[in-house]
Amino acid sequence: MRPVRLMKVFVTRRIPPDGWAALARAADCEVEHWDSDEPIPAKELERGVAGAHGLLCLLTDRVDKRLLDAAGSNLRVISTMSVGLDHLALEEIKKRGIRVGYTPDVLTDTTAELAMSLLLTTCRRLPEAMEEVKNGGWSAWKPLWMCGYGLTQSTVGIIGLGRIGQAIARRLKPFGIQRFLYTGRQPRPQEAAEFQAEFVSTPRLAAESDFIIVACSLTPATKGLCNKDFFQQMKSTAVFVNISRGEVVNQDDLYEALTSGQIAAAGLDVTTPEPLPTDHPLLTLKNCGENCDFPMRSHPGPRELEVVWRCWVQSCRERHQARGHRQTGDIEAVSDTGTLQHGAGHPKH
Repeated sequence: MRPVRLMKVFVTRRIPPDGWAALARAADCEVEHWDSDEPIPAKELERGVAGAHGLLCLLTDRVDKRLLDAAGSNLRVISTMSVGLDHLALEEIKKRGIRVGYTPDVLTDTTAELAMSLLLTTCRRLPEAMEEVKNGGWSAWKPLWMCGYGLTQSTVGIIGLGRIGQAIARRLKPFGIQRFLYTGRQPRPQEAAEFQAEFVSTPRLAAESDFIIVACSLTPATKGLCNKDFFQQMKSTAVFVNISRGEVVNQDDLYEALTSGQIAAAGLDVTTPEPLPTDHPLLTLKNCGENCDFPMRSHPGPRELEVVWRCWVQSCRERHQARGHRQTGDIEAVSDTGTLQHGAGHPKH
């Protein structure tokens, strides 16, 4: 009887116990990992992935042609613990018949909840109020002091009405939003019907919205989308929230808009780079939301982590059992029920 050949699996970061438990149950896997909470250096990543059958990576790990060459012909599956795929060279991966797993639904609720916390924190000026309490600035009750901006009867614009955009709109409805606007690659009437949301151009969304939430994917079309022209079209009382990718926003233009009073406030879950240097101008502003001062990314809970690891092992094992049979590079979505949804091409946002 021929001995079972173990699959080499390389994990690019220290992961929670739930993840290790799922990998440990896969007796046909030999796991190596970068034992740190910090990103793995490029040279170490190339060394670790060499000869691997499977790669489990994060959005901070750039998987390009050079890394794929370093991995060699054994590599059958790449799984990334992220919704976005902009760190993966998808066309090159597809050429090599490597499957890609990602997690579009696993963090939908988590990210939507974070967006809500950013929006409420920013529009109600909570970081400023907390600072005033700490430094003695709160002397007595004043009717006009620390007034924020209310959601009731407001217009909310969402850039990208995908899974996360819809989850955010769903959470906003009970606040009495008067009107939802959205923009994206194309109208999504079926999804928009739940919120009676209107598909509009980006300039119109900027001009008419009281609150703007960026929830789109990073593509060549959206890179730098929120720039000087965009902010100049916004209301001076408008609040801007970005939970997408830092590169969707021109940060110099955002800083100018905040300091000049062109817009009222901003809440940022993402920046370029991450983290921002401690001397970055945005970190000096009182009207730049809490996540600029205390970066807080969307993190999964134990159940979501278990789903990621279990589906990744399943996908890797399927590819290994196929042995020499090389298919086209499928992209597989890990659902929040713990199943793999097979398909090809780019994910829908």
